[in-house]
Amino acid sequence: MNNNHISALRIKHAELDEKLEREERRTLPDTSLIHSLKKQKLQLKDQLTQESTPA
Repeated sequence: MNNNHISALRIKHAELDEKLEREERRTLPDTSLIHSLKKQKLQLKDQLTQESTPA
């Protein structure tokens, strides 16, 4: 895949990481939101791994 796409995935992953950290620092974090963010991050990481690996 092209570098622009991979860069966009990395940016999205970093944004999800920031959201996750903010939510975890809250006094009463939303555990369902945390679970959802972690799942999204994992999916992006899987995509990055697949697209970064040469065929």
